[in-house]
Order: sequence, then structure tokens, then C-alpha cells
Amino acid sequence: MNCTLKISFLSTALAILALPLVAQNTNTSAPVNGETIRDRKEKQQDRIANGVKSGGLTAGETTNLEKKEAAVNQEEHDMRKLDNGKLTTADKKTLTQQQNQMSKQIYQDKHNSAVQNTNPKSEVGKRAENQQDRIGQGIKSGQLTAGEAAHLENNEAKINKEVRNDRAANGGKLTQQERAKVNRQQNRPSRQIYRDKHNGRHQ
Repeated sequence: MNCTLKISFLSTALAILALPLVAQNTNTSAPVNGETIRDRKEKQQDRIANGVKSGGLTAGETTNLEKKEAAVNQEEHDMRKLDNGKLTTADKKTLTQQQNQMSKQIYQDKHNSAVQNTNPKSEVGKRAENQQDRIGQGIKSGQLTAGEAAHLENNEAKINKEVRNDRAANGGKLTQQERAKVNRQQNRPSRQIYRDKHNGRHQ
């Protein structure tokens, strides 16, 4: 009887100790450190920009991440449209789960063996990073709506894909003609980022 009580007591104690761990593992919808949806979007843009700059993200990985970011931004835009510009608790939970998946993907892509052979003097690389920073800042300040951010991300993803294909065709480098072409293409989203940030629409 005494032995049974001890076992029962130990089992209960272990269950109580395990509760915080179980709650922590299952509560994937809670924002990290009280961050908002907007905070996390801006932070993830910064992480992508840093990965582009360091070479930790290849052009292909960046394209894939940008497409996913654009999809999450579009979903947020659609959610807000249905609820007079606001997000419901369920919307926030869904978006947070998607952002958690994006966060893991960014980490995995930045820490796998695939790297971009970047040249610090490359204008193409610097501009790609700069435009990621500008989008991130626009999200943080509220100057870019979810729909505008989604549109900009799609444009960035297309350019990144073209850069990846050009590099693959030329042993990992861009020809002078390709660099000039990409720079011209980057001019358009650069102007669009400026217009979207200054059009008076706010998130």
C-alpha cells in the first residue's frame, strides 16, 4: 500500500512538472516574446536581407522565401479585407503559425550547405539586400499594407529567380550584360517601394 502511494505520488509530481513543457510545445500560435504580426514580418525581412548579404541564402532559396512571404502577406490582406481592416484572434493564430514555419525555413536555408558566392562590390547583391531592408522598414512603420508587401515580394521573387537562372547558366556569375539588365529591373520595384510607402495608405 505504501509503495503504491509512493508510485502514485511520483507519477502525479512528474505530470505536474511536465505540464509547462507540454504547454510550451503545443502553444505554437503564441507570438514570440509578445511580438506582433507586423514585428515578425519586419524581422523576417531583415533576416532574409542579412542572408542575401552574407551569402547564406542562395538566389533560389531567396526566391522561395519571397514567394512564401508574399503568400502570407496576401492572406493577411484578404483576412483584413473580410473584417474591416482588422485581424480576428483566429486570423492572428493562423498567421503566427505560418510565420513560425517561415522562421524555421529561413533558419534552415541560412544554415544548410548551399551558399551564394557573393561579391561585396556587386551592385546587384547590394540592391537586393537594400530593397529587402526597405520593404521590412515599410512593414514595420505601417507604410506598406499587407497587399502592397505581397505585390512587392512577388516582384522581388521574380528578379531573384532570374538572377539564379543567369548564375546557373554562367558558372555562378553574372555577365556584365546580365548585371545591367537586373539593375534596370531592380529600378522598377525600387520606385514602386517608394510610391507604396508614400501613397497615404497605412496598415
